[in-house]
Amino acid sequence: MKKKAIVSLADSNYYPLLTELINSIKRFRESNEIAICILDAGLSDEQKKELSNKVDEIKSAEWDIEVAESKIKGREWLKSQVSRAFLPKYFPKYEKYMWIDCDAWVNDWKSVELHFKACDQGKLGITQTIGPGYKITSKVNWIFGKLALIKSQNFKHAIKSNISLDKARKLAFAPHINIGVFSLEKNSSSWNSWQQNLKQTLKGGEIFGSEQLAMNMSVYIDNVETEFLPLNCNWITSNLLPKFDEQNNTFVEPYLPNNKIGIMHLAAGIWKDNKDMRLNKEIKIDIKTLKGTVVNKSLRFSN
Repeated sequence: MKKKAIVSLADSNYYPLLTELINSIKRFRESNEIAICILDAGLSDEQKKELSNKVDEIKSAEWDIEVAESKIKGREWLKSQVSRAFLPKYFPKYEKYMWIDCDAWVNDWKSVELHFKACDQGKLGITQTIGPGYKITSKVNWIFGKLALIKSQNFKHAIKSNISLDKARKLAFAPHINIGVFSLEKNSSSWNSWQQNLKQTLKGGEIFGSEQLAMNMSVYIDNVETEFLPLNCNWITSNLLPKFDEQNNTFVEPYLPNNKIGIMHLAAGIWKDNKDMRLNKEIKIDIKTLKGTVVNKSLRFSN
């Protein structure tokens, strides 16, 4: 019986990305011991039928926390902002869970192994969006003398969600945490912390981004025990493009020692001519190689 599960979610629009994620996982022989579980947030019947031959379980995502109808407006995919905080409810027979957003894919299995190791003893396995070359998400604009205007993604979201000023300030310059890839054990206390914070952020703020803010609160305010993983375990391409290693035919970090990208994450999209690579696989961009040349490539998974 499989004890570990990789979980993702998609609607019909992101189904092609979901299938690429699944294919990127199943090409590794080690994946035979890992269940693949999918939360359905608007897949078609045909898509679910196709998936049933590739994955272990498919469950319909729900509104696990009550949300005002005015905030939903028919956008079922927003269930992803709630349901991932309740994975043990949907898939109770597993001991460990690794979440991967469907706009990400596995390039190196070592990152999967690291995530499942990171969540031992109830810890949260996750990366911070901070490192060499990464975009800084918190900025200060100096107005006059000692007076400054703080620009912080966490701070802005916290204030919009009616989080207390004291808590918002604690989040202001904490390295932002992206929850597109994370791992937790079934019995971890982090689930409860995340869920309670999510109830608070959903009540006061917008649905989109609420679960990410809630997780940042769990880490930086509730101080849940966390194992921070290297950037290549959730490489966010909109923060910093990778380089391409032509000799080994793989994407790598752009700075020495050029570690292999473990999980490529197209969060926020890669845009060209106002078109998002996540929705158009034909889009390619210039990527620098380790030899100093340039290749024109897509960052999406291909067999």
